[in-house]
Amino acid sequence: MGRLAQTEGLTDIQREIVSTVRDFVDKEIIPVATELEHRDEYPTRIVEGLKELGIFGLMIPEEYGGLGESLLTYALCVEEIARGWMSVSGIINTHFIVAYMLKQHGTDEQKEYFLPRMAAGEVRGAFSMSEPGLGSDVSAITTKGVRDGDEYVLTGQKMWLTNGGTSSLVAVLCRTDEGHPEGTAPHRSMTTFLVEKEPGFGEVKPGLTIPGKIDKMGYKGVDTTELILDGLRVPENRVLGGRTGRGFYQMMDGVEVGRVNVAARGCGVAQRAFELGVSYAQQRHTFGKPIAQHQAIQFKLAEMATKVEAAHALMVGAARKKDSGQRNDLEAGMAKYLASEYCKEVVEDAFRIHGGYGFSKEYEIERLYREAPMLLIGEGTAEIQKMIVGRRLLEEYKIQG
Repeated sequence: MGRLAQTEGLTDIQREIVSTVRDFVDKEIIPVATELEHRDEYPTRIVEGLKELGIFGLMIPEEYGGLGESLLTYALCVEEIARGWMSVSGIINTHFIVAYMLKQHGTDEQKEYFLPRMAAGEVRGAFSMSEPGLGSDVSAITTKGVRDGDEYVLTGQKMWLTNGGTSSLVAVLCRTDEGHPEGTAPHRSMTTFLVEKEPGFGEVKPGLTIPGKIDKMGYKGVDTTELILDGLRVPENRVLGGRTGRGFYQMMDGVEVGRVNVAARGCGVAQRAFELGVSYAQQRHTFGKPIAQHQAIQFKLAEMATKVEAAHALMVGAARKKDSGQRNDLEAGMAKYLASEYCKEVVEDAFRIHGGYGFSKEYEIERLYREAPMLLIGEGTAEIQKMIVGRRLLEEYKIQG
């Protein structure tokens, strides 16, 4: 383990968990990641190994069979997993966001029914906000949930659903107008529904279709899908928290935690890119010496390492703030923005250090080069992060009078 991206003040248990995950990544993920990624193959064996380690229940309370760990512990584990293969961290993240939303906002019955099986990895979660025509403009969703007796009927189309095929529980954000007078702000008429389904593709239950995987530039292995709702019937006890109109706040709470996760992914990918770059620079010779001895390469390595360290520090700070019970949307937005931008830059510098070999699929950096851009748009684009940060700063520094 190198000197970069160390985290001070961890407990013995936290250090042990992170060390165990790092060992798993080095032995079980890094040796096979590039081959699986090139085949766009779901990492079944890796996921089974993470289930055995208890990662799917890392932040689920002990009373529901989880490890009851902090967001910081979780983020540090995600950082390690993304260092091995970012797609695997995506499989974990969507599951975790749904478990977090259940823990924070679910009814007692919903928690008791779902969380123990989620902790064991038997029920795997996905969440769905985005639609084909709206991207980050969540308030513009058109998917509707209409009450019919003691059920709701859901109709609409969702997009960019990570784990759409492999999940068995999807938290779906819909517009529900019942009890909300005309003119109600859009975000006050949204509801999160807990939709249970069978894993797979096609019509997985009456009124619910998961078309095939979307073919992507990177972020392969994990399935990203659409979700088509055509008269899907959901019982009223599957409204998250038991009340309509709270969905926007529930989803934003989940995404706030998810942004720390995306920052952690950026940190992990950047660390791996630095490792690959600094290693290759000592092996490749030009003009009679290793390229690491050329000042131009040393400057690149210095810049890369500084960015890795800065992104890690900001990510850790955002996680610790959330763990302390404080609002962390400003810090999470900053961490997500900086880590994703720095990740892209560190990966590109490592790619340049590799020269022509960086363009070859034989070298791992080629995969990282295709994965890094996803972080610039996932969980809200970099531009959205800057809007959030800017608005919060204006709230904090509002001039008087």
